[in-house]
Amino acid sequence: MEIRPLALEGAWEIVPEVHADERGAFLECFRPDLLAEVTGRRFEVLQGSMSTSARGVVRGIHFADVPPGQAKFVTCVRGAVFDVVVDLRTGSPTFGRRQAVRLDDTRRTALLIEEGLGHAFCALTDDAQMLYLCSETYAPQREHVVQALDPQLGIPWPVAAPAQSPRDAAAPHLADALAKGLLPSYEAARKHSGNSGHGV
Repeated sequence: MEIRPLALEGAWEIVPEVHADERGAFLECFRPDLLAEVTGRRFEVLQGSMSTSARGVVRGIHFADVPPGQAKFVTCVRGAVFDVVVDLRTGSPTFGRRQAVRLDDTRRTALLIEEGLGHAFCALTDDAQMLYLCSETYAPQREHVVQALDPQLGIPWPVAAPAQSPRDAAAPHLADALAKGLLPSYEAARKHSGNSGHGV
């Protein structure tokens, strides 16, 4: 298993070793001990969730209040998605930047996304199924959304007409969320995660 940092502090790509033969395939998809060695934090799973999306559906950009925030380990167990991490932490050196990674059921790549970062994805196939392992349980009062189609973010969604839920479609743009004080701070996110950088 290879665990490597993305360009946004607090996000890692996990590439498992897939053992395949004529019978099928086997892989280790989640190793909290190895994650702790690389990231400096023990990822405790308090909730597991799944979603299924039709081709062209865009979900997000979702994030939670910090503290406590909600770190996520996400992977695509069926089909393929264009997955995006967005730095929503005010005061962060990479505030407003984003990075995209393809997740699919062939390479079985996953992402670890720390508290304060936003998460979104676009389904590239019909019935794309995502698995989320979360560090906190879902609490609607602490959950927020930033508009995934915000021109300021400029995310290059690979579909001409992204389909969004009513909640996601009505989400504020990044500048509006910032003005309303909805975004987590970089300092609070770092303090809560216990990390001061990649590999610490």
